Amino acid sequence: MASSLQPYPTGSAPSFEEASGRTWTPLFQQQCSFSPEIFRQVMLHLIRNPNINSSYLFRADISFDSPTTDDVLPPAKIPPRLANINGYDLKTIIAGSCSVHFSFFESEPRSTKLERTAQNLLAVICKHGKGIADGYVKKVNHDIIIPQAIVQNTYSRLKAKYARALLSSWVECTDPSKHVYEDLSIAAFLIELWAEMYKDTKFPGFVDIGCGNGLLVHILLEEGYNGWGFDARKRKSWATYNSMTQENLKELVLIPSILQKSSSSACRGMTYGNGSNGEGTNQKLSQQPSTPAITSGEFRTGAFIISNHADELTPWTPILANTSKSPFMMIPCCSHDFSGAKFRAPPVKGLRSSGSAYASFVTWVSQIAEDCGWVVEKEMLRIPSTRNTALIGRHRANSYEEIDLNQLVIANGGAGCWEENAFRLTSNATRSH
Repeated sequence: MASSLQPYPTGSAPSFEEASGRTWTPLFQQQCSFSPEIFRQVMLHLIRNPNINSSYLFRADISFDSPTTDDVLPPAKIPPRLANINGYDLKTIIAGSCSVHFSFFESEPRSTKLERTAQNLLAVICKHGKGIADGYVKKVNHDIIIPQAIVQNTYSRLKAKYARALLSSWVECTDPSKHVYEDLSIAAFLIELWAEMYKDTKFPGFVDIGCGNGLLVHILLEEGYNGWGFDARKRKSWATYNSMTQENLKELVLIPSILQKSSSSACRGMTYGNGSNGEGTNQKLSQQPSTPAITSGEFRTGAFIISNHADELTPWTPILANTSKSPFMMIPCCSHDFSGAKFRAPPVKGLRSSGSAYASFVTWVSQIAEDCGWVVEKEMLRIPSTRNTALIGRHRANSYEEIDLNQLVIANGGAGCWEENAFRLTSNATRSH
């Protein structure tokens, strides 16, 4: 398809002239086989989503929209410019070929950069038009839970407020731009999700399990949301945050309470102390006083649980949510089972899956959450990561009392040697988050 795109020779006579006398310079043309209605559908989509053609743009906010037959333009913040082309009716579309014509601003004449933009625009139009004509059905839908514009506005505010300082002070070995922009995006989504969930009640706080570099915790605390995060290993980043964030980042190993109550789950006969401070953070191994503190995963009732690329903790997320009667959001990443071992999740009967390892894992943990009694909502986040599926549990399909968590874990392979694998995470091995 791209090979049929043809440039107009430089100096070609304008094909269009406005009633005002303004001319449009022809740049590229390409043969197409889709209908005028498909062309209209594609163009309306591109008008509303210019980011498809340019990564520098978020979206388009439509300031004026009216049928072309209206003679009177209503007031608008940004006055629209309607081009009346001599010899053409704006309602008529001729099929057979597509072409791109620019009406250049005096301040920005024709350039190689603008020609590339025009060429890419025509290629996108023809690609999308052909796809629709061939029966393409969009596989991924974004902005199901929160409208795109609302999240993007919040993201823009957070980016302007925090990005520069966070990028300049980055001390981890990982790519700062990826982590900073990704966590700002996730924070924006959470802020707007919580605005909807808790509009009529007090925010119950949050806990970020497997918080890694702690950046998401830091951003949310800075935005006024009370909460904390923990990881099995302290990161260099923690010391760069302010005192409030440092106080709310804990070095803890998760040994879920349902395992502490079951001796059969231990791999090497480990036993654990009893009791909890309400957040499940003060327990220690009774036989190994030098080991790090552990958390039982019994958090304050109702505290929102965040599981952002938490790796080994991902399948435990809905279990912990049941234990604390808390809503959650998990963004699965690397595939691990309940023992903490890496594995490829099997396809789950009755649920659609693309067949990839990641899709199988997402399907598997979704099923676990549903088996825990959660109504699972799925959102494809607009973050710089291919691991961008968010699974949200905030509504119940079954009461907590109906769910046997021990049997659920056993039915999904069991958690043998979880303790041993969990304490291995305290080493300085490189983690993805």
